[in-house]
Amino acid sequence: MKLSFQGITIEDFERIFGDDAGCLRWLADKKWAEGFTCRKCGHHNYCAGRRPYSRRCTRCKREESATAHTPFHRCRIPIREAFRIAWICCHTPSVSSASLSKELDIRQMTCWKFKKRLLECMEHETP
Repeated sequence: MKLSFQGITIEDFERIFGDDAGCLRWLADKKWAEGFTCRKCGHHNYCAGRRPYSRRCTRCKREESATAHTPFHRCRIPIREAFRIAWICCHTPSVSSASLSKELDIRQMTCWKFKKRLLECMEHETP
């Protein structure tokens, strides 16, 4: 999944990612843009999972959340704040974790760790 916020202005960001559901909807749309494939059995059919925007394989019944296997997987900060950090890092990769911390009122080490995770993800993506 390519994590890219190119062309998304701050106004668009506020409109699209105004709540957790908007973040999860966007993530699910990007993650499964080419269709769902179960990571356990390889089946392509699914139904809605128990959690919002998750998908459940109709063959093996394994559920996969929209955040699984993305930089947002097991993220301990609120997803909307994580998306804000991702948006800022995509637009200005040289932003410091200290300035992120100050702007978002999140611990500096938390910002540093999440930014590191994002940059590693962006580095390993194929264009």
